[in-house]
Amino acid sequence: MRRFLSAKGLVGLTLVVLIVAIALVAPLFIPETAGTRMDMRARLAGPSLVHPFGTDQLGRDLLVRVVLGAHTSLTIAGLAVLLSIVVGLPLGVVSGYYRGHLDNLLMRLVDTLLAFPALLLALTISAMLGPSLQNTVIAIGVAFTPYLARIVRGEALRVVQMPYVEAARAAGTSDPMMIVRHILPNIMPQVIVQATISLAFAILAEAGLSFLGLGTQPPASSWGLMIQASRDYLDRAPWTALVPGAAVAMTVLGLNMFGDVLRDVLDPRARA
Repeated sequence: MRRFLSAKGLVGLTLVVLIVAIALVAPLFIPETAGTRMDMRARLAGPSLVHPFGTDQLGRDLLVRVVLGAHTSLTIAGLAVLLSIVVGLPLGVVSGYYRGHLDNLLMRLVDTLLAFPALLLALTISAMLGPSLQNTVIAIGVAFTPYLARIVRGEALRVVQMPYVEAARAAGTSDPMMIVRHILPNIMPQVIVQATISLAFAILAEAGLSFLGLGTQPPASSWGLMIQASRDYLDRAPWTALVPGAAVAMTVLGLNMFGDVLRDVLDPRARA
């Protein structure tokens, strides 16, 4: 609790809770059509009481679009990280537990994917599958899978050598039961921390893909799309880029800070 109540922990936790709450609650009170409602008489209007964050080039309220964009970005990032866990966790556990030729085969596949930068790999997959929400989730999830698999394999190799695993093996515990009862529970803290940090990078990746036109498609609200649309108006209406950019920065900052504190809490080796 002292670690969570530190300055870094409080700031990170507050930002994460605030943004997640906005992403979950916003669709319940704000209809999706509100983010696409145009008012050409108020286009590129500055921040005011009517439009606290101003409007974009089509007269759409930036506050509404940023709030709805939080739901879109966090949904894509969350599903992508979940996909990387579903694929990377068993891949890393099997590789680290059985070792030998199976480990070499699986890790060479992982190394092949690691040879490409995560964003470039996601960009390639998204371009091959076509721009859509589902394909963006697949592209980002596949791009982050090898990083998680590597971390899980390393932790599995460490846990397999522990005395309690050797005792369970001597007692006749089967391999599936060994993995479920002894390996997975002891590597999950590292998986949780990595998932939190990967969530921050997934949000950046989603914004990057949407900025390049390979992620979320108009007229949906997305932070990357909002930044992409603001390029031609930076000199006249800088708030059109600053508002979604600040939303991305705050979200990533909060997740990174929360991930750091979570690592200190869940990793006993960090307490020394």
